[in-house]
Formats: sequence, structure tokens, C-alpha cells
Amino acid sequence: MNKVMLIGNVGQEPEVKYVDQGVAVARIRLATTERGYTLQNGTQVPDHTDWHNVILWRRLAEIAEKYVHKGDKLYIEGRIRYTTYDDKAGQRRYATEIWADNMEMLSPKSDNGLSTTNPE
Repeated sequence: MNKVMLIGNVGQEPEVKYVDQGVAVARIRLATTERGYTLQNGTQVPDHTDWHNVILWRRLAEIAEKYVHKGDKLYIEGRIRYTTYDDKAGQRRYATEIWADNMEMLSPKSDNGLSTTNPE
């Protein structure tokens, strides 16, 4: 089983593109943070933030384009994908992406109350 669940904050405005026959694809940078703490001996363990590349397709991408903004809190459920590509200098690069199946907007904003599931 390949399942990922994340709750985090959007780091920048979603990047949305339209590919074959007008299919929307959105890329979101999502930050998840493990809060720091103090050990019994007084040692401080700082916060730790990880950044995730989240890919949304079709209706989820269209919703992200309209309603998701930098700083919003999201719940993302999907699967992890590993990809490789060659950069402009010809160097082999590796990327880890989360392909979202579900997205819930957790930021208390307008009464849009969006909870969405990808209808694939």
C-alpha cells in the first residue's frame, strides 16, 4: 500500500498548468513541522520542518487554483512518487512528489467548506 497523509501549510501560491485537452495540474509546496521540545536533562530539541511537493490533478487542481493560497493549512492524502529528470546542465536529478487523491482546506476562512476527493 502506498498512502501518505500530511497536514501542513502552503509555502507559496499554487503553480497551475493546463496540459492535454485542458487537464489542470497544480503543484503546491507544503511545509510540515514537528514541534520542538525540551528533554528531561534540559536539552532543547528545535522545530523541524520538511517541505513536500504536492501534485494535484483535474478538479483538485482547479480548486487549488481558485481557493488555495500561501499560508493556508491543508490536509493532503495521496501516494508518494519518485521521479528522475535531467536538469539544464545535464545532471541527473531526483524528485519526491505526493500525488494527491484528497484535499481538505483546514484554514478558517470564508464559508467555502471545501472537502474534496479526486473523482478518478
